[in-house]
Amino acid sequence: FRVKSENKKTIWNTEEVPEGSEFDDTWDPREKPEYEIFFKQHVGTEDVFFGMTGKDPSTACCEDIVIKIKLPETKYSDITLDIQDKVLDLRTPKKKLLLHLPYPVNSKEGRARFLSDEETLEVTLRVSRKFDFINSS
Repeated sequence: FRVKSENKKTIWNTEEVPEGSEFDDTWDPREKPEYEIFFKQHVGTEDVFFGMTGKDPSTACCEDIVIKIKLPETKYSDITLDIQDKVLDLRTPKKKLLLHLPYPVNSKEGRARFLSDEETLEVTLRVSRKFDFINSS
């Protein structure tokens, strides 16, 4: 078995390296912040009362991923956030989080807001999945 490569001097193919591994630094002394992942779906009256769309409470029917990250003693200006299709990379002077997301997301469309009263960063990302009989919109 031999992998064809564009460059003869490379020792692995780019498809073999998992996305986000370039951010993984085991020698970084910063601690990992506490975080929670929530799934959000848009539900209308046709779902609640009639069950017409076939949606259920599972994550397979959710459209958004919401990640709440606790960042005590952090200012908004100190936060660096990088979102890729399968990875969230957050860095502050005291904290570092490399999170492999449970579903691929649309990295171009997302929202982040810092709740200074709660010292929490709330990141909302749109799940990008193929349309099927449940996910039709």
